[in-house]
Amino acid sequence: MAAEPNPKDPNALALAVLRIAIGLLFLIFAQYKVFGTQFTLRGGFQFWINRFLEDGAYPFMKPILKNFVLAHATPLAFLVAYGELAIGISLVTGILVRAASFFGLIFMLSLLFSSNYPGHQAPMWQYFGASLDHSVLALCFLTFLIGRSDATVSLASLRSKTKSA
Repeated sequence: MAAEPNPKDPNALALAVLRIAIGLLFLIFAQYKVFGTQFTLRGGFQFWINRFLEDGAYPFMKPILKNFVLAHATPLAFLVAYGELAIGISLVTGILVRAASFFGLIFMLSLLFSSNYPGHQAPMWQYFGASLDHSVLALCFLTFLIGRSDATVSLASLRSKTKSA
């Protein structure tokens, strides 16, 4: 049986700070999508999907983007907007962090394969270099999924402190 993490552990605090910072980034990007209509109802989502198709989708993603994503653009735009909001809220509050991290990892991998293709003749290192804007966040979500980033600075840890006091 694994030991309970010590909330005073500097590593637990560092992981919580990273979790909250990424949550705040997701809230920043979600707010204009949720509270505005440009992304969801006025073609913003479709603009980005078309740009991905022109500028950098992996070859196996192009049919998915063309035939499924663009065909269901408005509902998927709302799913992205509210998904980002839910991930942000979850990471900031520390509630359902593993579930949010699972969906965040899937989201980042979807974005990576939709927009970071360096070309079929690129050397291997360029695949990694081109993916940095999504792969780093994917690694953070993987870390939150594996670890206990909600052990400190979260509503759950606050609640457990008040019960034990």
